[in-house]
Amino acid sequence: MRTRPLKVALLGCGVVGSEVARIMTTHADDLAARIGAPVELACVAVRRPGKVREGISEDLVTTDATALVKRGDIDVVIEVIGGIEPARTLITTAFEHGASVVSANKALLAEDGATLYAAAEQHGRDLYFEAAVAGAIPLIRPLRESLAGDKVNRVLGIVNGTTNFILDKMDGSGAGYSEALDEATALGYAEADPTADVEGFDAAAKAAILAGIAFHTRVRLDDVYREGLTEVTAADIVSAQRMGCTVKLLAICERAADGKSVTARVHPAMIPLSHPLASVREAYNAVFVEAEAAGQLMFYGPGAGGAPTASAVLGDLVAVCRNKLAEATGPGESAYTQLPVSPMGDVVTRYHISLDVADKPGVLAQVATVFAEHGVSIDTVRQQGRPEADGEASLVVVTHRAPDAALSGTVEALRKLDTVRGVASIMRVEGE
Repeated sequence: MRTRPLKVALLGCGVVGSEVARIMTTHADDLAARIGAPVELACVAVRRPGKVREGISEDLVTTDATALVKRGDIDVVIEVIGGIEPARTLITTAFEHGASVVSANKALLAEDGATLYAAAEQHGRDLYFEAAVAGAIPLIRPLRESLAGDKVNRVLGIVNGTTNFILDKMDGSGAGYSEALDEATALGYAEADPTADVEGFDAAAKAAILAGIAFHTRVRLDDVYREGLTEVTAADIVSAQRMGCTVKLLAICERAADGKSVTARVHPAMIPLSHPLASVREAYNAVFVEAEAAGQLMFYGPGAGGAPTASAVLGDLVAVCRNKLAEATGPGESAYTQLPVSPMGDVVTRYHISLDVADKPGVLAQVATVFAEHGVSIDTVRQQGRPEADGEASLVVVTHRAPDAALSGTVEALRKLDTVRGVASIMRVEGE
């Protein structure tokens, strides 16, 4: 074993960073044995130097992150500060000064991963980011390495624990969205400002990363269609239950049937209770991968939290340090296919549409005509009177698969019918 330690700089010492530092200290001997050399936490860059950080000497703390990544004697930089800047500049500067990088920064990788990949390649350094998607779940490395010889056609997953907790509570207790969000906040699953989670931004960033790796093409955050779950109602949950389904916020990345394009989207969807993702409860994450040779694979586990995310970071640290000792680098960007990302309108999907209609003869025929005019085939129809609203009925239509643009056009046309009082809800159906 090499006796001279590999020096590690830590950018950020919040929930994840503090766990990384703790594990590096408490498991130092094991890490050294697995790597083939000791690792030393050389310095920690923070914004508030006066804060007490258990297990971290004040001598290791600095507020000058730029000077830290420029030191030249740092072997690996671990970036867990998040955001676009200064993270992007700090990472590229670290590459320029000889360090490889381990990052958990999903937002930056989804927004400008190409810049990071290019800088790493230019300077012959590693860029690892297992912790950027699904916390402790090994997912990035299986896609980048284990399935590198296969053809991945679809990635379907629950990649945000906060939203899964909310929907799980709505499904299990009959609570509305607001009540479920309040419980998630009280338990610490939701941030004080939950927008990134509940509006789907967090999941969309992860979808962009997954799609890029799975399909060997560049997919940016702007390429991902996004809907949050704020419009999901208790009535939607009940409708799903009647169909033998549950509602999940899904990240869906697909290769087109002709192989000439890909799609990436995030939105609520009904999935059958028989699908493996339907059983994912509470704040857990799970990702379902469909590959040509390997078939169907599912990755499951805690998708967030200090210790689980730190586990992924430390796994990357071991890999990067091993590469350093071998004077090699791991896989970089693989974007050789250069496949275009199709808009949501081209995606072939199914809809569950709940309409409030006049309770009189001929209404169903009018509705069916609208579907036919837009080339959308109906799978099932359920009509039920509404005792609380005299002269009105609820009409629930589930479609066969059709281009999303045709389905959206159908809904707009339905809104114009005199016999349609309103569109109570629209939700896609996945996972057949």
